[in-house]
Amino acid sequence: MKKNSIEVRNLSFRYQKEDAHLTLKQVEFHVKQGEWLSIVGHNGSGKSTLVRLLNCLLEAEEGQVLINGQALSSENIWEKRQEMGIVFQNPDNQFVGATVEDDVAFALENNQVPPEEMQVRVEEALKMVNMWDFRDREPARLSGGQKQRVAVAGILALRPNIIILDEVTSMLDPEGRKELMETIAAIRSQQAITVLSVTHDLEEVSLSDRVLVMKAGRVKSLQTPQELFQRPDLEDLGLDLPFTRQLVEMLDLDVSGYLSEEELQDYLWELQSPR
Repeated sequence: MKKNSIEVRNLSFRYQKEDAHLTLKQVEFHVKQGEWLSIVGHNGSGKSTLVRLLNCLLEAEEGQVLINGQALSSENIWEKRQEMGIVFQNPDNQFVGATVEDDVAFALENNQVPPEEMQVRVEEALKMVNMWDFRDREPARLSGGQKQRVAVAGILALRPNIIILDEVTSMLDPEGRKELMETIAAIRSQQAITVLSVTHDLEEVSLSDRVLVMKAGRVKSLQTPQELFQRPDLEDLGLDLPFTRQLVEMLDLDVSGYLSEEELQDYLWELQSPR
């Protein structure tokens, strides 16, 4: 039985002690080792606040966060941060190196990784995200999708067992989103890394194992992507209808359950094929 990489118990938080309003209210969930959990919900539902609590960038008013079985505390915060890597919405805010290679090496230098091992890790991480050929480029001259892949490489070089993605596709065009998510999916498959992603993107959600829906600071539901996409209240949750569901409704097809684009394509092909 797989262990929990992340466990959140009865977590509550408010930004100002004098505020009557809690930003998060008794949030509870877990993420198994190697699992991909997406977190969705309206802006202001508490998604990004939750991410910052997981990495102790904020301090909870009540409750616990356990990382690989150990509760986060002031004593182990730095050790636990080594086990997690966070990629934020705007990669420009994470770049510090003059070149792509320098940038990926920066955190390794701070962690006093020996130069020989550092070179191996940088090359390995950049090849994982298909950015090794860009190692001498300035990060500022890359496309949005390329920048995010370099930001992911910087995290992978640290070899965490948990990756947290905070709205990483929101500033990318459709092709950039697709490329980045395919990269994350491939890395997760190869290394059994636990992935937690905050997102509005349904393609990203469809890659996950389970989806946590947040509403007004609380956990509204926890279900598979297929179960979520069948819900009649998706727009109330801050999500657009999946393209396949929109098409099924437009064509008035008798389809039970959610179909991916490939499955819907096969279904339509069968309808048109001679019997």
